[in-house]
Amino acid sequence: MNVLHPVLEAADREFVVQLRRELHRYPELAFEERETSRRLAGVLGEAGLEVRTGLATTGLLGVLSGARPGRTMLIRADMDALPVEEAAGRPYGSLALGKMHACGHDGHMAMAATSARVLARRRQTFSGNVVFAFQPAEETTGGAALMIQDGALADPRVDAAIGLHLANTLPVGQIAAMPGPVTAATDSFVLTVTGRGGHAARPHLSVDPVAVSFQIGSALQTLMTRERSPAQPAVLTVGAIHGGTAANVIADRVEMRGTLRTYDPELRRHLKQRVEEMVGGVAGAMRAGATVRWDEGYPPTVNNPRITTLVAQAAAEVVGEAGLVGHEPSLGGDDMAYFCAAVPGCYARLGSANAELGLDAPHHSPRFDFDEAALPIGVEVLVRATLTFLNG
Repeated sequence: MNVLHPVLEAADREFVVQLRRELHRYPELAFEERETSRRLAGVLGEAGLEVRTGLATTGLLGVLSGARPGRTMLIRADMDALPVEEAAGRPYGSLALGKMHACGHDGHMAMAATSARVLARRRQTFSGNVVFAFQPAEETTGGAALMIQDGALADPRVDAAIGLHLANTLPVGQIAAMPGPVTAATDSFVLTVTGRGGHAARPHLSVDPVAVSFQIGSALQTLMTRERSPAQPAVLTVGAIHGGTAANVIADRVEMRGTLRTYDPELRRHLKQRVEEMVGGVAGAMRAGATVRWDEGYPPTVNNPRITTLVAQAAAEVVGEAGLVGHEPSLGGDDMAYFCAAVPGCYARLGSANAELGLDAPHHSPRFDFDEAALPIGVEVLVRATLTFLNG
């Protein structure tokens, strides 16, 4: 990517790739990112940042102050890997059995750390502060919320937050930065259906929770087609059903597990209520009992229009107006949502796929990898957006 006036030097472009490969070799799962955190703390310290460790167990902050007082921008990166066994064949492949950076977090960390090095060289040119937040546990329990609880936004007080997510749904050289929802609320549920067990040859003497679960599963899908506007995205999936032990035995209990994904808070509340009412109604009509337990997930990530415009303008300077593209919101979740709910923020997608090189496997796949040409593009965008915000 030829940038007219790049902020990166050749050494920065080499550094971001090498750091990404180093982090890729040594993946660590949620709240286990101790060596990852230690390595990043070293990079930030060498660049002259104030480093704070121990937030949310393994998270860390790097604080960079400019030449004069002013506003504060936060740049966020997630650190955790996934429990995935990586497909063989990469010279920088994972050295940890059953663990892999299969979602691009190694790239996110490398871009944020390199941005810190670049901005540290320019600290005399801007006002205010930059906070670099490296958080654990995005893939599991929401390390971002714990980072905020531990003061990530407090000292200095953060005014805006930005982040980039590598996206193999876009080719390298394209960036999607759009206002409004970009990821969904991710609630999960456990439905327990209780009946009365017995012999399969005499079902009239039992209450079959397996048969009840069939009806509940079908009934729940009518919520998606009859109780929400077609203009409101939402999805309800039952991903697991457990019950029964043998073909000739009627069980006395079935457990169903699933997820509800929404953007709109009122629709989220309404559908959760209607799930409980429908489950109870169907089970009751079939002489069974049922309970619903909700595990509330991440809220939706909602991009602020003003900060999104800032990021889009920075992206256009790097990839050109033609490189700015649309991208449908994802019904997946991301705990960047907590930062964007606390302060005006933008979470943009950075194209990273290259089909010609075979670098287009989906995220969370054992074959996931991306075109590393995306990394310096991402650093350019982060640095330019930050400088514009602080000096603008």
